[in-house]
Amino acid sequence: QVQLVESGGGLVQAGGSLRLSCAASGRTFRSNKMGWFRQAPGKEREFVAAITGIGGTTYYSDSVKGRFTISRDNAKNMAYLQMNSLKPEDTAVYYCAAGIDPLLKSNAYDYWGQGTQVTVSS
Repeated sequence: QVQLVESGGGLVQAGGSLRLSCAASGRTFRSNKMGWFRQAPGKEREFVAAITGIGGTTYYSDSVKGRFTISRDNAKNMAYLQMNSLKPEDTAVYYCAAGIDPLLKSNAYDYWGQGTQVTVSS
């Protein structure tokens, strides 16, 4: 069992930066891939970024590639999403997730956090 808690959301102006954190509990953290998803009002949840459990291979959606960076610290059971050059269209609730399925391009995730709000003003 893995429990996830996101933090770091907030209000930022366009062009600014935020760093989201995801604290995970559970002994199997390092064996799980970690992902970030987001859901804007009236829209479906969409994939943002993912990282393998060990090795640090990453995968991004085209909409955030080059602006966002996913990372993790297995010693601290933490995952992060550094968001730079934020745009108003990045406004959403951001969720971290942990998955047993190692394929980064698979949206199969087993555990989800409660989400943190990110609002980007123009």
